[in-house]
Amino acid sequence: MAVKESKADKAQIKTNKKPTADQSRAVKPKSEEKWLRVRLIRSVIGQPQKQREVVKGLGLRKMNSEVIRKDCPEIWGMIRKINHLVKVEEMEKK
Repeated sequence: MAVKESKADKAQIKTNKKPTADQSRAVKPKSEEKWLRVRLIRSVIGQPQKQREVVKGLGLRKMNSEVIRKDCPEIWGMIRKINHLVKVEEMEKK
């Protein structure tokens, strides 16, 4: 049995507007951007496959290789999964 939408339901759906781009995100000044320097200090040999994929996803290849990534929750989640393999330094990029 299919449920039919009433005219009132359709009208309410049309009145729900999405926020504009200005309203949905706050603008940060460029000078306050924080960055992370991530260095692979231990080998991925003998580590589970998921941890190897996280290392590759961060852009790290060999031991002592470094990448610079934006300071955001997604990157911190990846770092937490492999915190025993990496060294992280916070830095400001101007």
